[in-house]
Amino acid sequence: MAGGKEHRYAAKVVWTGAAEGPTRDYKSYSRAHRIEIAGKPPVEGSADPAFLGDPARHNPEDLLVASLSACHMLWYLHLCTVKGVTVIAYEDAAQGTMVAEPHNGRFAEVVLRPVVTISPDSDAEVASALHEPAHAECFVANSVNFPVRCAAKIVKAEAPAA
Repeated sequence: MAGGKEHRYAAKVVWTGAAEGPTRDYKSYSRAHRIEIAGKPPVEGSADPAFLGDPARHNPEDLLVASLSACHMLWYLHLCTVKGVTVIAYEDAAQGTMVAEPHNGRFAEVVLRPVVTISPDSDAEVASALHEPAHAECFVANSVNFPVRCAAKIVKAEAPAA
């Protein structure tokens, strides 16, 4: 990493589906797996149901969209504190679009749709404008090769009745 501090992340992925049998053919094996990160609860995963996975488990595509959303939110909240915007609530309904091609697939885009509620005395224009630098700072968004768009909505909380 040129000129920057290096951060390392480690994850262990264990194929738990092996208990249901080996990989004899595409349709017969379980996609169940467990993601383990030291000191954190495990994540039970599978493939997307379109690829014969368990719909009750997280899949890599879901986790990528969630990572982009969470990274953007964390940067946005930080920048709000720096610029004096008081955030009361933040909720994002992020959605990713993947294109499955004959021999591979790829994400075409992810759209973040945060709804941010700010205090009555916060500046809505500043709050809205902070999404752009939050996107520029997001480590995960800077690591993908597809567009990540942000369609944010700013809501001002009502002032308490006097």
